[in-house]
Amino acid sequence: MSTIHHCIILAAGNGSRLVSRAAGKPKPLVELHGVPLLEHVILAAREAGVIDFTIVVGYCGDAIREWIDKRKFAGIKVSFVENTEYHKSNGISLLKARAAVRKPFLLLMSDHIFEAATAKALLQQPLGDGEVMLAVDANLDAIFDLDDVTKVKRNGDHIVAIGKELVDYDAFDTGMFLCSPKVFDALEVAKKDGNCSLSDGMRRLGDAGKFRAFDIGDATWQDVDTPEALAYATTLFDDSFWTTPAAQEYARV
Repeated sequence: MSTIHHCIILAAGNGSRLVSRAAGKPKPLVELHGVPLLEHVILAAREAGVIDFTIVVGYCGDAIREWIDKRKFAGIKVSFVENTEYHKSNGISLLKARAAVRKPFLLLMSDHIFEAATAKALLQQPLGDGEVMLAVDANLDAIFDLDDVTKVKRNGDHIVAIGKELVDYDAFDTGMFLCSPKVFDALEVAKKDGNCSLSDGMRRLGDAGKFRAFDIGDATWQDVDTPEALAYATTLFDDSFWTTPAAQEYARV
């Protein structure tokens, strides 16, 4: 199995539900413990072994580019892809990055906070030809916002259904994917009227037996999509979580 060093981060949306805490910033730059959400995502992925990042921007994309330029992360390469259709679903954001991909890659959301060890474990999983693997949380009683989370149904380690409205489910979507480039074909087929979500494409892969689950066990993660979720994440992850020696090594002011 070849080592995967490339990560795509989706950061194009306008974050309308978090606007009261954004102070005019795009959602990826909203701070958790004084650090932008996007920085948390980048540093955790870097600690997991990623060195090449492609960030898909849209709403307030210039502000994110400027922040990256000033932040000057050590030891990584960052490039950008523009999504002028950021008002559409997140599958379109990923499709915009198709030209930047030749090999399997890690796919992350700019507003999903996670432990570096989880990303590292996901990156070490074998990925079959044309497959996508989703990190899932099977702790059904520990979710913060059940109505908002995307649910999944598994058959063994294969995901056979995904969606927020699922009634029969056994795990939650953490927003962390290990993808083969075939994911782009699935998204193209799933498009209707020029739009599709990631879940739309994943259903196509599931129907083909190419969508698998990686159980994260008791690892911690949180989708920061609302002011309430941001407040909850502040209690879920304390200050010491972001001051590890590895995080300090990979970032500099």
